[in-house]
Amino acid sequence: MAKSSTTCESFLQKPLLVVGFIILIVSLAGFIGACCHVAWALWVYLVIMLLLIVTLMALTVFGFVVTSRGGGAVVAGRVYREYHLDNYSPWLRKRIKDPHYWMTVKSCILGSKTCAKVVSWTPYDYSTKDLSPIQSGCCKPPTSCNYASTMVAQESDCYKWNNDPNILCYDCDSCKAGVLEDIRRKWHKISILNIVMLVVLIGIYSIGCCAFQNAKRTESYYPYGENRMHKSRPRWDHHWRGWRVRGRLIEEKNTAQLHSYVTERGFAVLT
Repeated sequence: MAKSSTTCESFLQKPLLVVGFIILIVSLAGFIGACCHVAWALWVYLVIMLLLIVTLMALTVFGFVVTSRGGGAVVAGRVYREYHLDNYSPWLRKRIKDPHYWMTVKSCILGSKTCAKVVSWTPYDYSTKDLSPIQSGCCKPPTSCNYASTMVAQESDCYKWNNDPNILCYDCDSCKAGVLEDIRRKWHKISILNIVMLVVLIGIYSIGCCAFQNAKRTESYYPYGENRMHKSRPRWDHHWRGWRVRGRLIEEKNTAQLHSYVTERGFAVLT
């Protein structure tokens, strides 16, 4: 399901793209502030980074809560599992039941030809081969369906099934559940990745706090006007200037002592 995995789950991709773009812009502000010792740029960087860390933390917790429910039911005599819509969180169910969104998802599944191989399977294939969640829910009727008897009450999905390759079980609740299971697995992995990102961002934030303190010290050394140094290492320049002044004073003192010594002994001094 290469196509559907990349385009049908856009409500997972959009937040990640937004977060990535914000990190890029904020990183530029932090880079400028750190290199040029611009305290206000670092202040903006730290505030936005703090908001970003809190937001990412909230999204991570939300992701774990949303993906905590779900999973497939074991089918007797089958390798694959079947999925039921009621087993998933209310928020995910509400999203997948939106007609506009589901039409987009269904178009993606049709375009990906996920069911092309499954529809030609024999009963032996169904009993020995595994199916992805989407194949299990969208490409076949529920295993419990009994089309030999018309008098037995069956699941509603059994009546939605059609052999037409463009219909199959795409409107079944089991198909929606299969899509949710695929999303749940991916979102769970993303939530784990978010934890790693949080650790990295907190480390970067700590470094940014140190850079902000250094920038404030720099501004206190060179507050305003001509004395303000626009260099990447103003504190180093400050100490270097002090050493030069002290060296010049020592040199002048030594010269005066030499003149005094020579004068006392009656030697001519060449200048």
